Amino acid sequence: MFSATMKLLLLGSLLGCLPAVFAAFGITTSGNNLLVDTGAGLVTTINKSNGDITSLNYNGKQLQDQSKFTHLSSGLGYFIRCSATVTSSVANNIGTVTIKTSTITHYYIIRSGINTLYIGTYASAEPSVGELRFIARLSKSALPNGHPNAEINGGTAIEGSDVFLVNGQTRSKFYSSIPFIRDQVHGVTGSGVGAYIIVPSVSYETSSGGPFFRDINNQGGAQQELYWYMNSGHEQTEAYRTGFFGPYALAITSGSAPSANLDTSFMDNLGLQGYVAPSGRGTVSGTYSGTISGPANSAAQYWVSASGGSFTRTLMKPGTYTATLFQGELEAGTGSVTVRSGATTSLTLTASLNRPSTLWSIGTVDGTPLGFLNADKIETMHPSDSRMGKWGPITFTIGSSSVGSFPMAQFKGYLMKKGLGEQPHYHQVERVFLTNWYLPFSVRPEHDVHTDIGARTLRIRTTEAFAGGRPQITVNSWTSSAPPTPPNVDSRGVTRGTWRGINQVYDYAIPSGTLIAGSNTIQINVISGSSGDIFLSPNFVYDSVELF
Repeated sequence: MFSATMKLLLLGSLLGCLPAVFAAFGITTSGNNLLVDTGAGLVTTINKSNGDITSLNYNGKQLQDQSKFTHLSSGLGYFIRCSATVTSSVANNIGTVTIKTSTITHYYIIRSGINTLYIGTYASAEPSVGELRFIARLSKSALPNGHPNAEINGGTAIEGSDVFLVNGQTRSKFYSSIPFIRDQVHGVTGSGVGAYIIVPSVSYETSSGGPFFRDINNQGGAQQELYWYMNSGHEQTEAYRTGFFGPYALAITSGSAPSANLDTSFMDNLGLQGYVAPSGRGTVSGTYSGTISGPANSAAQYWVSASGGSFTRTLMKPGTYTATLFQGELEAGTGSVTVRSGATTSLTLTASLNRPSTLWSIGTVDGTPLGFLNADKIETMHPSDSRMGKWGPITFTIGSSSVGSFPMAQFKGYLMKKGLGEQPHYHQVERVFLTNWYLPFSVRPEHDVHTDIGARTLRIRTTEAFAGGRPQITVNSWTSSAPPTPPNVDSRGVTRGTWRGINQVYDYAIPSGTLIAGSNTIQINVISGSSGDIFLSPNFVYDSVELF
């Protein structure tokens, strides 16, 4: 078995090094490989045993890395651990390669004269590794320019095997991600060449996580890795969907980015498993108060940004959906809608978000930490990065401290330090963690400083939590009870560049006799039954803090 595998890999490598002498559109067989020729300069070699792409020859330039190949997940013969049947057909200037296993059918499709691999993936079950992704492992010498925050060459791992320190700055493949709602085209380039993933908005319908979910797009190491993640456990907040993923594409250009408007109409009559043509879809149109994200159910998800109080979402598969109205990234209202093929269904959404009249507030109630300290950096840097602002501990004074000095996340952990001749002890260290901070505030000065201002509520909204981290407060001499553990998301959060988890609201009923008409102090601590080192200790991300 192993010698046969080695022979197949060697054949792929030899083919990758040979000059391309193909001029005619079509798919031909060469030994254990299919040669897929667009007739416009791109010749793709596909291993017939497992569906791996072993060569991407563009006008004589080899774009495929020759030690690791391009495939679904980590290769149908590796993580998925199953045999694959690879077949092909050509008709009407369209060539189709079908790679089929017991649970996955994967398609590569070409059109005459277009240097694009159109791709579709049908999965009846999630791979056991919990990741469904397309990964192009490309030649770093041919395509050296990827996402700068994902360039790990020469780096030292500082967290797991995926966050690195490079020339004093943190880098990770996670820092190449952007929210699905904005991620239609991403790619890598070299001299006179570019390789781009194109994902039309309808192609996310079978993925999981919603419009603000983000996942890996690129990593530049020994290979230039270009990804499209369909499903993963990277801070995943809902169950995986199965079915047809796509259409999506790997487009090879002379360097410039292609249009996000990918024409896939020619795929309507190819008989692809699970594919639903526009003629079999419907539309939702309606009115709203706020910004609508879009409907979702267990089989599909959609979104649309809108303005002016109305919206329209086209190309939805028939079914009944829950539509969610978002204020920023915070759920503000829901409704139910049933989509029918070839029809337009009306829907009215109204925000029902509880917004009390506050004595004071910090931040914007929008499901994000935007505006807080380090929120502008956390998506592309590790919290330990030297470019981050001081995490704390801090004192935040209501009425005078700027919102930008309030930390976007709070961590439970300590760093142990031991000096010469000293016993081990724990220190709060700047730019390493935040264990507590204080909110001194005063009510109107004309009140007597000892006057009880009555019962009040402190509301803390969070956007994600790690290892059961949640806030507990002490107001002057009164300490709140411990709130319940938040829903568990089995993944790192802020250390891998995201604040998007499960929104939580913590209301603390401060009893009468606690707050006075004078100087008051509120201390917020992270509590959890778990522990961890520094930034992998229990933590949470702030949305906002309000007193009412």
